[in-house]
Amino acid sequence: MSSLPEFPCERCGACCRNVDKAEETRFLDRGDGRCRHYDDQLKLCSIYESRPAICRVDHQFVIHYHQFMDWPEFIRLNTAACTSLQALEKPGASKSEA
Repeated sequence: MSSLPEFPCERCGACCRNVDKAEETRFLDRGDGRCRHYDDQLKLCSIYESRPAICRVDHQFVIHYHQFMDWPEFIRLNTAACTSLQALEKPGASKSEA
């Protein structure tokens, strides 16, 4: 399934700064909700090329979700999750909204 279009990631890092919000990514939490591999200064993943499978959106689709939905629907749902995580980081947002 390497013919999938690339996921439209904005590379904002919101998913990396909120790994405590999903059970599937909590193992990456360094204790403050951020991924232990997230470089705060560079705002990038320090192990991007060898990042865990859960961090590879296209891999997750192929392995777990392709039998339940198509790629456009998967992108729509993941984009909505991104938007929710970005909203949590806006000033005045409640960190308990997830």
